Amino acid sequence: MTTPTAELSAVGVSIWLDDLSRDRIQSGGLEKLIAEKNVVGVTTNPTIFAGALAKGTTYDDQVKTLAAAGTSVTDAVFEITTDDVAAGCDIFRGVYDSTNGKDGRVSIEVEPAFAHDAAKTIEQGKQLWAKVNRPNAMIKVPATIEGLEAITALTAEGISVNVTLIFSLQRHREVIEAYLTGLEQAKAAGIDLSTIRSVASFFVSRVDTEVDNQLTAVGTDEALALKSKIGVANAQLAYEVYEQAFATDRAAALLAAGAHKQRPLWASTGVKDPSLPDTLYVTELAVDDVVNTMPEKTLEATFDHGQIHGDAVTGSYEEARAVLAAVAAQGISYDDVTALLEKEGVEKFIVSWNELLDTVSAALEAAK
Repeated sequence: MTTPTAELSAVGVSIWLDDLSRDRIQSGGLEKLIAEKNVVGVTTNPTIFAGALAKGTTYDDQVKTLAAAGTSVTDAVFEITTDDVAAGCDIFRGVYDSTNGKDGRVSIEVEPAFAHDAAKTIEQGKQLWAKVNRPNAMIKVPATIEGLEAITALTAEGISVNVTLIFSLQRHREVIEAYLTGLEQAKAAGIDLSTIRSVASFFVSRVDTEVDNQLTAVGTDEALALKSKIGVANAQLAYEVYEQAFATDRAAALLAAGAHKQRPLWASTGVKDPSLPDTLYVTELAVDDVVNTMPEKTLEATFDHGQIHGDAVTGSYEEARAVLAAVAAQGISYDDVTALLEKEGVEKFIVSWNELLDTVSAALEAAK
């Protein structure tokens, strides 16, 4: 008997879990998700690590060792998170091997305070890659203007990058451009392009949340009828951007040399509005050659009652453009919304990072 997650995988969607903890690693929970629910990768962020460290006892032994050695808080965070990611990579190594490196990936994020500092992002990206020391790791870099430079530089070094916090179609185009430039530099340096993978994490639900608030403020029947439509439409058009970018002669030359496309990754796929179907950002964005990174709640909902109806993206572009045009006609600026969401996204990750530092600092102090 097939399951909705198996059906989603058959469409061409790679299901990645948006969560990682030492408890999940040690309990066998990850292996179970791979075996039963078609999970083929994991993404992490400061929020996830802060939550994992705040509960349970699985980090106690390492924290005691680090405290005894007089390790600084930032170094302790580096050690703890890279250990978890390395262990996750080992669990997913079979998936990585069986998919020729396409999946089986575990992502770890560069410190969010560096989001507007290309040099520091590049430096720490290299450090994280070297410390995890697994071919199936991915380094998460935010898609800020400064992040674009880092995407190119890290790709040029042969490092696989997960580009995060993409909200606008124009920024998505710039991210792909940065990736292609990095591939060209890697090729010139003699690096095997087939070893490099990348995903472009396009955020979905946060766009709906912000635009829906503005549509509610407008308050007309026409405005209210547009609620919860732009998130999916924006992502559908991001897939069109992806198709167009990798159909160019420039991309074709790199693909012929062994490179891989930078797959779109649907992020922020947990539904924020409880009146919406809890699998909305899964079923309506099913299409070949994408990743959907799901919080556990969304994964469980999809497995339990997701209605997969094949490719929901290809052929949707004109309708999606009409949605964006209709929202703009309500006086809502797409550029302002996406710029605000990028700014807020970086700020939220910095808050979470500081919470992570506070959590580890308290644990180190308690362990002395």
